[in-house]
Amino acid sequence: MGTANDSSKDISDRLAEKHPKVVFVLGGPGSGKGTQCEKIVQHFGYTHLSAGDLLRAEKNSGSENGIMIQNMMNEGKIVPSEVTIKLLQKAMLDSGNDKFLIDGFPRNEENRAAFEALIDAAKPVEEVFEEVKDIFNPKVPKVPKDENVEGRCMCCAIL
Repeated sequence: MGTANDSSKDISDRLAEKHPKVVFVLGGPGSGKGTQCEKIVQHFGYTHLSAGDLLRAEKNSGSENGIMIQNMMNEGKIVPSEVTIKLLQKAMLDSGNDKFLIDGFPRNEENRAAFEALIDAAKPVEEVFEEVKDIFNPKVPKVPKDENVEGRCMCCAIL
């Protein structure tokens, strides 16, 4: 019979096979993370995962993990990285997608390091910046100038 550690390893292995693209969405409360995630999901096909939503759902499930999460929240403590990461891994596998926006995680350097260690998702900084540049500066074909688009911004002309 396998252990919980074996199960976690199995999930990590299955997720690694997907070669997921993960973007952490960072910002303070009310900064527009959710709004931007909605737009990225709509236009680029990412799956939006909210660490807070996953933790609340697990807490409300009444599972052993959920009770532990409830107790930690009641004490004002941050849930251990491994617990949040396991919830994220499961959600990533269940989604069927390979592109993810993770909102509300990591909350500190230890969270980030734990995620990279468990997911094995670290990429060179240059590669990450190139991917971000592609998202925010898509290659848009030039629109021929004519009387129907003159005076309008290019984004309107493309539509």
